[in-house]
Amino acid sequence: MTEWRLLAPIERVFATIEETLAWPEWWSSVKGVERLRAGDGNSIGTTDRLTFIGKVPYRLAFDMEVTVRTAPTELVGHATGELEGIGEWTLRTDGGWTVVRYVWAPRTTRAWMNLLAPLPFVDEIFGLNHHAVMRAGLRGIRQRLGGVRGTYRRDD
Repeated sequence: MTEWRLLAPIERVFATIEETLAWPEWWSSVKGVERLRAGDGNSIGTTDRLTFIGKVPYRLAFDMEVTVRTAPTELVGHATGELEGIGEWTLRTDGGWTVVRYVWAPRTTRAWMNLLAPLPFVDEIFGLNHHAVMRAGLRGIRQRLGGVRGTYRRDD
């Protein structure tokens, strides 16, 4: 679980997160986004291929399909590919702040990752890499929103 707190209106934060095609412009860990399928009028079914690189220099690509969208408070996707699972963005206001909570529950499908996963230190490395990606996202979205203040918190 990752939590971003941003001093910005919830509608602007939601719109920025939802606009995945623009992520490579502001999120340094996102190396590519390709729209595979447009969804319905509420974006349900929209599917993008996302490619990420974290601090540990391996590339991960997966397809994310929007399964739930309730603007401006919830966006849920189902991932398939090199990572499989559910990613859920929830947003709420707290005074002038927008609190963004991202819960990511993936499993790996790459053979080398699954082979190394049982080793005692590997899970921690993968977790630290994920949080480096999410901290880069916070830096980027703060800048994208005009240099707003923001904080980062995680729960493992």
